[in-house]
Amino acid sequence: MRDATIWVFFKYTPANSNFYIMKKITFLILLCAITIPVAAQKLTPNKKAVIASVEAHKENLIRLSDSIWALAETAFNESKSAEVLAEYAEKNGLEVTRGVANIPTAFTATYGSGKPVISILGEFDALPGLSQKTVPQKDPRIDGAPGHGCGHNMFGAASLGAAIAIKEQIEAGKIKGTVKFLGTPAEEKFFAKVWMVKEGLWDDVDVNVSWHPGANIEADVQSSLSLIDFIVEFYGQAAHASADPWNGRSASDALELYTTGINYYREHIKPTSRIHYHIQDGGQVVNVVPDYSKIWVRVRDPKRKVMLPTYEHVKKMAEGAAIMANVDYKISLVSGIYETLVNRSGGEIMQKNLELLGPITYTHEELAYGKAIQKATGKPEVGMDSKIEPLKETEALPGGGSTDVGDVSWNVPNINLSVTVAPKDTPWHSWAVVACGGMSIGHKGMLYAAKAMGMTMLDLFENPKLVEKVKEEYRTRKGDEKYEAMIDGPPPIGDN
Repeated sequence: MRDATIWVFFKYTPANSNFYIMKKITFLILLCAITIPVAAQKLTPNKKAVIASVEAHKENLIRLSDSIWALAETAFNESKSAEVLAEYAEKNGLEVTRGVANIPTAFTATYGSGKPVISILGEFDALPGLSQKTVPQKDPRIDGAPGHGCGHNMFGAASLGAAIAIKEQIEAGKIKGTVKFLGTPAEEKFFAKVWMVKEGLWDDVDVNVSWHPGANIEADVQSSLSLIDFIVEFYGQAAHASADPWNGRSASDALELYTTGINYYREHIKPTSRIHYHIQDGGQVVNVVPDYSKIWVRVRDPKRKVMLPTYEHVKKMAEGAAIMANVDYKISLVSGIYETLVNRSGGEIMQKNLELLGPITYTHEELAYGKAIQKATGKPEVGMDSKIEPLKETEALPGGGSTDVGDVSWNVPNINLSVTVAPKDTPWHSWAVVACGGMSIGHKGMLYAAKAMGMTMLDLFENPKLVEKVKEEYRTRKGDEKYEAMIDGPPPIGDN
């Protein structure tokens, strides 16, 4: 900058003094704007420390994420994945309690004392059948094995990175309060957070922070779909399918009648609702009238109060199918989850921190990798989307999926975040997400999420008025509705 200024003075002449003086001033202002980023001017020392902490733990956080990616353990089987995170939490001075809520793979890791208590969620379960190498075309590491098609290997690692950054601020005396990391298994199938909520693990929490891997960056102020998850079993009488079928009562017939009823009923439910099923047992061989069949059913809707009557009718249809096939039946509730209770006040806090951080940048190789995945999945080859989305309006009836974060959000205010870990329009719950989650594209998103959540948690620790604002919105949105956990019995450990 000094050389440029001297050069302008040398060009100065009295005959054109006004012109040259103005040119000098403009040049200096533009140069300063280029060399000093706006975001850097707004970062407080404590937020710089949070970012520095994540960077200091960078290699270890990547190692955690990659270890969980390779383990790829499914719901309630995540013993090694949970231990990888729990051990690193202990190593960094957090107090770990394993096996909470009677779930062997659930744990908490806390540090500090007193208020506020800010919690953060960490998931780490994989999906069956999605094993994949870190290459931009479908190529399983192990045929038929699980894979992290929803990015949960990055989820837990990033959240623990944010928790450790806050722990270091408390330890240094910069802030006061308690940080609480919750290792939450089985989000993809059994929804373990419902049992954890019932156990009271958020009863002392003021605000919860969460994130989810995605294909864009935004403070997430959209809800999710409520869901009920249940099993229907039919019991009949076996017989020879050719010699004496009249002596048989077919459980498979009942199952087919049931699915036919569901498919006709779809025309008459609200367009926001969803019913889907998976036939788990329809009989074993062709020459036996099957005496047993089993189907796994889910009903969803953006509003629990709409979903529940649909669920009740679908249960009645199981009875009707059993009557028509002259068999017995049994319905077993697996679990159910609420839609997410949005908190825009929390979203505004997160949004400001995303704007401070700015977008993620990618190498030419990473951009090419993303486009190759888009080509392989039949999507436009536009690469990565890492711009900071503006804070969107909250949709009254969102589509998409379901999450047990919803149950947490009906018990404590929740601030949610989405961060890019895969190319734009990537099919979720697919090999394509797994292919990114174990390499640098996923690593960058994971580290970014850790920084954004850590900075947002810091705002809450530093400013009690923000905590109260978030809590007040939570109370207003919840109103008089009483939360009722949709579970019946203990967590189904060993059923996966």
